[in-house]
Amino acid sequence: MGDQLTGATRAPLVSISIVTYNSGPFLKRCLDSVLAQDWLRLEVIVIDNASTDDTRSILESYQKRIRVIWNKQNRGFCGGQNQGIRRAEGDWVLVLNPDAVLTPAFVSSLVSAGAQDPSAGTLCGKLLRAEPDLSIPTKPQVDSAGIYFTPTFRHFDRGTHLPDGPEYSQPAYVFGATGAAAFYRRAMIEDVSVEGEFFDEDFFFSREDADVAWRAQLFGWKCLYVPHAIGYHVRRVFPGVRRNLPSMINQHSVKNRFLMRIKNATLGLYLVNLFTVTVRDLGILAYCLVRERGSLAGLVFVLRNWSRITDKRRIIQQRRRVSDDYMKAWFRFQPVTFPAPFLLKPEENLPGAAQSAAAAIVNLRPAGSGTDGSR
Repeated sequence: MGDQLTGATRAPLVSISIVTYNSGPFLKRCLDSVLAQDWLRLEVIVIDNASTDDTRSILESYQKRIRVIWNKQNRGFCGGQNQGIRRAEGDWVLVLNPDAVLTPAFVSSLVSAGAQDPSAGTLCGKLLRAEPDLSIPTKPQVDSAGIYFTPTFRHFDRGTHLPDGPEYSQPAYVFGATGAAAFYRRAMIEDVSVEGEFFDEDFFFSREDADVAWRAQLFGWKCLYVPHAIGYHVRRVFPGVRRNLPSMINQHSVKNRFLMRIKNATLGLYLVNLFTVTVRDLGILAYCLVRERGSLAGLVFVLRNWSRITDKRRIIQQRRRVSDDYMKAWFRFQPVTFPAPFLLKPEENLPGAAQSAAAAIVNLRPAGSGTDGSR
């Protein structure tokens, strides 16, 4: 990043928070890429949710360079990340999955972009697809270039499974960032937290990143997509693989769809999308009744905790700073973006930039890595 001091002003501290749970196959490559960042003011916090594989031994080998919180039970992604965020001292917090690998300028690119727009509370880079063995496809495919919502209140990763192309090389404002690698401004974390929780711990796992994105938009914070911050991610949960997922993941997915909407949807937004949302809801209910009865427990959770959930809604809606019309503009069947040309760096977005980034990732493999449990 070059000189990270400007006059008497110190460069911002960046905290990287990683939650692990039986993450051994990916963890070493992830940590090596984090520790190879060209942004020098970093602290790395790992929260282990009682892993039973070789995650613990891998983390112990890094303990001189990272801080580890050892949980005695699995507190989920949300609980673990909230622990890390509370412990973090950074001006920015990068929430990172252990199955993600970053190119060396990932953090510095996001810090630089964030400095150019104080209203951007969230930033995200271009995540490209990695195979389960962390190999990189010859032809780059997008994993996530931000998230977007449709009029059914479903959210998707922009560009997922599509070839990397020119439209993903343009900086833009997007609705939100995937939790696989989301860069949050400390001021926004403090502003949008509800009852001391940034990630709603009722979610445990799944959709918590979309929930934060929706809440942040309601509070007037923007999300900035920075294409020259490049990383790679092994995505295992996406539309089309539901039948192959553990029942607990599907249960949380159903539960969290309704939690997110109850808390965040304004009346105007709900009414304008009433037909599409209702059709989708009836389809989900029918599917659960016929094919996935275990997920009905997620709906039971919502009913049993209705009072607490609606209390959170009241807090969020009382603090809302944007209009219904502003929110309506984001809910379309195609991804909505707004240009951010002040971030364009032509020399970093030429064809072949992704391949160069891939080469940097490959070079992160340390000597002797073939025996560390990673694949």
